[in-house]
Amino acid sequence: MPGSLENILIIKPSSLGDIVLALPALTALRRSFPDAKISWLVRPIFAALLENHPHLDEIIPFDRKLLGKAWFNPGAFCALVSLIRRLRNGRFDAVFDFQCLFRTASLAWLSGCRKRFGRAHAREFAHVFYTNKVPQDMHCAHLVDYYLKIIRIAGAHSDNAEFVLPEVPDAVESIRQVLASHGITGGNYAVLVPGSAHTDKCWPTVRFAELADKISAKFGLSIIATGTKPEASVIEILKAKAGVPIVNLAGQTSLRELMALLKGAGLVVSNDTGPGHIAAASGVPLALIFGRSNPIRVAPYGRKHCVVAIDPDGRGLDINSADPKHDIKAITVDQVYQNVCEQLDSRADK
Repeated sequence: MPGSLENILIIKPSSLGDIVLALPALTALRRSFPDAKISWLVRPIFAALLENHPHLDEIIPFDRKLLGKAWFNPGAFCALVSLIRRLRNGRFDAVFDFQCLFRTASLAWLSGCRKRFGRAHAREFAHVFYTNKVPQDMHCAHLVDYYLKIIRIAGAHSDNAEFVLPEVPDAVESIRQVLASHGITGGNYAVLVPGSAHTDKCWPTVRFAELADKISAKFGLSIIATGTKPEASVIEILKAKAGVPIVNLAGQTSLRELMALLKGAGLVVSNDTGPGHIAAASGVPLALIFGRSNPIRVAPYGRKHCVVAIDPDGRGLDINSADPKHDIKAITVDQVYQNVCEQLDSRADK
C-alpha cells in the first residue's frame, strides 16, 4: 500500500500501567501494516508483559539504570553505544516515542529514523527531537486515544481500541497450583492491590481490610492481596486488620504469573497502579481507585463503571491534581463497596 511502513519502533520503556495503555496502538499498527516488522524498546523488568505478543516481532531491552551510568562507567558506555548501533541497524522508517522524555526522544533521534513521532510540548524539551509533534487535547485526553492519534498521523487505521495480552499457559498452570495450595479453585477469588510506587496514590490499608470483610461476607470470594516484594509488609498489616483470611502473594509471582492471577479473578480492587491496568485490559470486574491521578487520562478504557474517584470527569488534561478534595483518602469504603456490588450483582443477574 502507498506509504506502508516496513520497520516500526515503539519506545515505551515504562511504567507497567502505561505500557498496558499503549497495547491498542501496537495492535492497530499490526492491523494496518500486517507485513511490517514491529519492535518495542522496553525496560527488562517489564519485558514479560510483551513476550510472545502476537503483534510484536522484537523486544529491545532498555536498561535505564545501567545506561544512566554511561558518562562514568566504561561498561555502561559500551552498552549505550551497542544500543545506539542496534537502533541504527534497525533502519526504522517510523519511531513512535510514547514516553516523551529527553532520554527516549534522543534515542529516537539517534536511531537515524527520518520519521519520529511524539508529543508536542513534551517535558524535558523532548519535542525538539521529533519530526512530527502531535498535540493532545480533550478529544484525545485518554492516553489510549492519544497514542492512537499519533499512529493515525503515520497512516495507521485505528477504528477500535483493542487490548491484546499475550497468552501465558505455563503461568496459568503455575497460578492454579499456587491457589490450590491455599484451597482456592476456579475464579472464586478477589485480588486486592493495596500498594503503589507512590504512597499518595495508596488508599488506606485499613479500608482495604474493611472492604475485604464486606466482599467475603456478601459474595463468598476468597481474598488474595498482591504487590511487589517490599509491599509484603503492607499486606501483613492488611491481614492483621481484616476479619477474614487473606493470602499474601506480594513478591511471590512473576509478571506473567501476576497476569494469569488477575485474568482469572472474580474481582480486582486496586489503586491506580500497574496490576490494576492489567486487570482492566483483561476485562475482569474491577474497582480502580483514583486519588490525585486524573481518571480521564488513564481510567480503564471504555469501562467508566470501574472508576472510583471524586470528580472523575472534571479535571481537564492535568496529569495530577493538587486539590485536597481529590486526595485518595476522600474515597470511602462505602463508595468502593457500592461500585463492587453494582458490578458483581449485575453479573449475577445475567
